[in-house]
Amino acid sequence: MNFPSLNRRDFLYGLGSTLGAVAMTDLLASEKPGPLAPQKPMHEAKTKAVIMLFMEGGPSQMDTFDPKPELNAMHKTESKRKGTLEQGYKFFVGSPFKTRKVGQSGLDMSEHWQYLPEVADELCNYRGCIAESLNHPEALFHMNTGSRLGADPALGAWANYGLGSVNQNLPGYVVMTEMALPQGGSRNWSNGFLPGHFQGTRLRPTGSPILDLQSPAHKSRKHQRQALNELAFLNQRHMAKHPGHSELATRMESYELAYRMQAEVPGVIDIEGEPAKVREAYGMNQKETAEFGRQCLMARRLVEKGVRFVQIFSGGWDSHDYLERGHSSRIKSVDKPMTALIKDLKERGMLDETLVIWTGEFGRTPDNNRRGGVYALGRGHNADAMTMLLAGGGVKKGAIVGATDEIGAKAAEVAHPIRDLHVTLLHLLGLDDNKLTYFHAGRYKQLSQFGGQVIKELIA
Repeated sequence: MNFPSLNRRDFLYGLGSTLGAVAMTDLLASEKPGPLAPQKPMHEAKTKAVIMLFMEGGPSQMDTFDPKPELNAMHKTESKRKGTLEQGYKFFVGSPFKTRKVGQSGLDMSEHWQYLPEVADELCNYRGCIAESLNHPEALFHMNTGSRLGADPALGAWANYGLGSVNQNLPGYVVMTEMALPQGGSRNWSNGFLPGHFQGTRLRPTGSPILDLQSPAHKSRKHQRQALNELAFLNQRHMAKHPGHSELATRMESYELAYRMQAEVPGVIDIEGEPAKVREAYGMNQKETAEFGRQCLMARRLVEKGVRFVQIFSGGWDSHDYLERGHSSRIKSVDKPMTALIKDLKERGMLDETLVIWTGEFGRTPDNNRRGGVYALGRGHNADAMTMLLAGGGVKKGAIVGATDEIGAKAAEVAHPIRDLHVTLLHLLGLDDNKLTYFHAGRYKQLSQFGGQVIKELIA
């Protein structure tokens, strides 16, 4: 009697009628590396993880870390500067804050930074970055994705595409926001044209950080596993008939990751288990700092568990008017938590391999409009100059890199576009922007769009 020959695919499908189906599905899943499996860096990495503290709205460089005495002397005198969105009569605005040198390195900080001076000698203040757009959504997209259009992969997505995730039970890229999303919403942490595995996972600020994190009481882990195994078998059969549909593979992996997260995430986000002194250090016992402090502590716990890239968005920095009130309030809300984060990472031996970045989407102008005969003590959007802080992860300590002109209007020394900053961040992670590419729409694409250079002055 002749039996029809079976190829490997038909043999595996045939297991569907036997008790071996579930076991085989689970076996194949456990042996095949997932899309977020750890990858070797392209060259020696100086950092393993990134925590980006994003100050949405555009912090003012001359009112935070780049004081300008010449500008203060010009306060309320007429400005005839060109090239900004503001029209009409403009005047120069001196800083309402006093500035002092802090740490052994003598970094400049405005007076409302009360806690950050404690870690001044761990910080690198970069003053030479140049943005491109004066509009918030475009500028946010540019800083977060390398593109002003908001359709490309985010920084965290590229990092995970190149390196994978250390912990297969957690997302490789996590995002936290305040009550309101940043302008442009989730496109700031999109996977863009990369497979969906690499998009950022947002933790909600209230209620359960992730919806459906807890299973219904009537469904056990065993029941969930059996259901996923059956679903995986059916999806694999369908995918074999339609091999070009990558979205199905992404969805299958998302189901598996969600299942694993239900066991891992609750323990990571349960910060009530942290000692009271730690929670107090992050400012969780004070109304002004409680939310950002909770998110900074969560970021440390996530990175400690192997998450590759964490972003925290803090809004309210767009001070066109009432600069003194607005910036002093926002500084107070982030000062203690970010200081605690850097100290905590250092005490745990994690700072050398964790890069912390404090930045906005652009800087502010040295002048502003006079509206209706009233001096509006604020600042406009400025793409030509901005300031940012970096700590740990292979960057210089207690250093000022770059400079702006005498009134803070333009980057004047070690001036680089955002794409060079992105190339530098990838370099610190052990990735080469020119080699980290993905074929899409007929060509190979990269984070920098068309190449860039490492800002060597930032690297220790």
